[in-house]
Amino acid sequence: MIKKIDHIGIAVSSIETSLPFYTNVLNLQVEGIEEVESEKVRVAFIKIGESKLELLEPLSPESPIAKFIEKRGEGIHHIALGVTSIEERIQEIKEHGIRMLAMEPKLGAGGAKIAFMHPKSTGNILYELCEKPIKGDTK
Repeated sequence: MIKKIDHIGIAVSSIETSLPFYTNVLNLQVEGIEEVESEKVRVAFIKIGESKLELLEPLSPESPIAKFIEKRGEGIHHIALGVTSIEERIQEIKEHGIRMLAMEPKLGAGGAKIAFMHPKSTGNILYELCEKPIKGDTK
């Protein structure tokens, strides 16, 4: 069902301001930076072993990340679990009484299909299901 921790999402006010800690102090490498317009966020992926850190910078005050920072401050936002067959995983999770923030997966950074579990169903932790596209897949 779940393959690994794909990434840990970290809410930041500014990727530019935050990156030197990860690149200069921790000596990690940035894999890429992109905007996810549907979420009104800019993301930077930083490789760390088999997983990644995902810095999330709001692009708008209406962004869920802007609201998170306003309410809780910068810090860990979510844990993304790498899965296969995300639609099946969503159904299985719902069968266990876990609420989803949306009933259908949507397109996230890097072309991944993503879906979030409601934190009130998971001990106040926001978990993301993340199905990465298969390399070479043109869908």
